[in-house]
Amino acid sequence: MSKWPWPEPKDDGAAKHLIAGTRLPDVALPATFAAPVNLARYQERAIVFIYPFTGTPGEPNPPDWDTIPGAHGSTPEAEGFRDQYAAFQVKGYEVYGISGQSSEQQKAFAQRSGIPFQLLSDAGFHFADALNLPRFQTGGKVYLKRLTLIVRDGVIYRAIYPVHPPHTHAAELVASLNARPAQP
Repeated sequence: MSKWPWPEPKDDGAAKHLIAGTRLPDVALPATFAAPVNLARYQERAIVFIYPFTGTPGEPNPPDWDTIPGAHGSTPEAEGFRDQYAAFQVKGYEVYGISGQSSEQQKAFAQRSGIPFQLLSDAGFHFADALNLPRFQTGGKVYLKRLTLIVRDGVIYRAIYPVHPPHTHAAELVASLNARPAQP
């Protein structure tokens, strides 16, 4: 496994309130290739990975992106979930990605990268505000910090924060699910 070359995020305690039993907010989010999705009403198991920003080829990253711990890695993280998607489905989990990017930016990324699951746009930060999700700022814009929620029937079962390294996160999560007995 290659070493991640970007600054590693530290656990700053910004997600300590995301505990088992926390209900997801009743917010419908625009999705990349279907009707809006309301995770509070999703009555199955899901992996919800929250990421800051996927870049566009030929366009620069936001200012200071190379020095912000945890900023880099959204594309390889999403591609890791793409590559492990079948394994998550075999375990009974749907996968969703959420960022503050527009639905149009997410659709373009999903098409470029062959993402088979829904990416949900929280451009208005309604979902993020309701859960008080951790964030950072650069270049005058706010970005969500990277974290993952394991959800059952609209309720958080487990939160993973910080996520590092992002490029191996999906495979490590599948391995941890395989090591545990199946959840109801």
